[in-house]
Amino acid sequence: MECDFSGYVTKYNTPCTDGLKIMSDAFKHMDGKKVPLVWQHQHNSPENVLGYTVLEHRADGVYGRGFFNTTPMAVTTKTMLQHGDVESMSIHANRLVKRSKSDVQHGDIKEVSLVLAGANPGALIDFVAFSHGDEVEVLEDEAFIYTGLELEYMTTDEDSVEHAAKTNQGDTTVAPTATASDQGETVQDVFDTLSEKQKNVVYYLIGQAVDGADNAASQSDDDEDYIQHDDQEGQYVTRNVFEGDSMTGAQQGPTLSHDQLKSIMADAKKYGSFKEAFLEHADEYGITNIDFLFPDAKTITDSPTFISRRMEWVTSFLGGTTHTPFARIKSIQADITAAEARAKGYTKGARKVEEVIRLLKRVTTPTTVYKKQKLDRDDIIDITDLDVVAWLKAEMRLMLDEEVARAGLIGDGRLADDPDKIDETNIRPIYSEDPLYAIRHIVDFSTTTAEMVDEVVVAQAEYKGQGTPNFYATKATITSMLLLRDTLGRRLYGTKAELASAMGVKDCIAVDPMSGISRTDATAGLVKLVGIVVNPADYTFGADKGGAIGMFDDFDIDYNQQKYLIETRLSGALKEPYTAVVIEQKAAIAG
Repeated sequence: MECDFSGYVTKYNTPCTDGLKIMSDAFKHMDGKKVPLVWQHQHNSPENVLGYTVLEHRADGVYGRGFFNTTPMAVTTKTMLQHGDVESMSIHANRLVKRSKSDVQHGDIKEVSLVLAGANPGALIDFVAFSHGDEVEVLEDEAFIYTGLELEYMTTDEDSVEHAAKTNQGDTTVAPTATASDQGETVQDVFDTLSEKQKNVVYYLIGQAVDGADNAASQSDDDEDYIQHDDQEGQYVTRNVFEGDSMTGAQQGPTLSHDQLKSIMADAKKYGSFKEAFLEHADEYGITNIDFLFPDAKTITDSPTFISRRMEWVTSFLGGTTHTPFARIKSIQADITAAEARAKGYTKGARKVEEVIRLLKRVTTPTTVYKKQKLDRDDIIDITDLDVVAWLKAEMRLMLDEEVARAGLIGDGRLADDPDKIDETNIRPIYSEDPLYAIRHIVDFSTTTAEMVDEVVVAQAEYKGQGTPNFYATKATITSMLLLRDTLGRRLYGTKAELASAMGVKDCIAVDPMSGISRTDATAGLVKLVGIVVNPADYTFGADKGGAIGMFDDFDIDYNQQKYLIETRLSGALKEPYTAVVIEQKAAIAG
């Protein structure tokens, strides 16, 4: 069956305007294959399938014979070919094997398209069938120059064919072609005398003269590399190719076509980042160092934020404690709970017995708590975005306050032989206080969360602290209590205030460092801390005039370093008996 048209779908060893070069025999295995014929590589509608193309491998490229179907789109396109409106072909290929970034050595041609402008200069139609009734007239004896430029046909009186290669603008003649010169040679004859290297230079220069090249390459559905050789935006000469930096034809900068931007925007919607989508396609479109176009990232805060434990409880606890202007705290108690201390009835003639009062005395002496830092002076000078010294001092004060509050509530958690441990005889933790000062209430391991709320109330039976205390526990413990529900699935406590009211405390305060604390009790065995009920006003911190929190800095000339020290010398303890309650739970028995 006679084909409707034919021509090269791609030429080997020809630099294309999208930067690729199809190497010899890259599609040799496609010889004889039949692939769809498509309009402008548009795969989104069946109407764009115009027919099919039979491929033929040749030494200089892949030749294709096109056969139109009878759809309205195909009939219209066939008319355009016969009228000379369309002259370029293009391939869509995937599964590419590249020797380098630009040299394609192997691939599969999936379809051939008729395009308004092709990226491969040699992909031109050289035969179109014209129908006159039942006869077919074939154009013969024509010369074809594979330059990617439009051919103008002019018939002379002697019925010879003259070809003038022009730009798509139609106003600038590049060179006369195919006419007999004074020496009887055509341009094709002259071109054939060039060496392969010279031909490549000609191809490259012509390709550089065509601006707006559209490399519509993107990832296929199975993430395979593919090429699509068409310039959908048209080809126009916009500058002199000899005005580059050298004969290499240095470009003045890559451009993006409308279709390429559409591809980028599609990926941006898919992945949620325009910048990432742009960077992903940058190399495909010949754009290097594209990240220079994006603005530098900017911080949203004036200084680095601290990654720390939750500190809200620190301010609450320290702010509620009692402070004395002396560091040596002495507490004296008279025990009048014994039966002998009770008032007695008198029997006439009997001897009156004196009351015996047992006095208890405890002295708490101060200890030093400190934090030390240093900065190289060079860094202080070079860091101009923030006041790094002020930022560092704020961090030191924050961490010192947390350590003092932690030492007073539960202890610093360090082992007894750790040289950095805060002595618990100087700052006495409520958690490890003597039962005379902190009541210990131990519940069974089977106690549920709902029962634990009641146990907090029960534990306060002997509490003698001033005012209404707070309940200090981990965030997990407080949350589990808030999530308690009745048999109908309704929350028992809508807010933290309702929970606190149910437990008879002022507030429920989360303390991160309380997580995982346990001890071994002489009678109950291993018990874990559940919470502490205490009013901070019953805990006293004492510091002499010179022992209050102070910040010191010094410069080390030898090491060019600025050193900073924040420290305090203080003592801390509960001053009255039974002013705190430590609630603990027995550990589950293994097995």
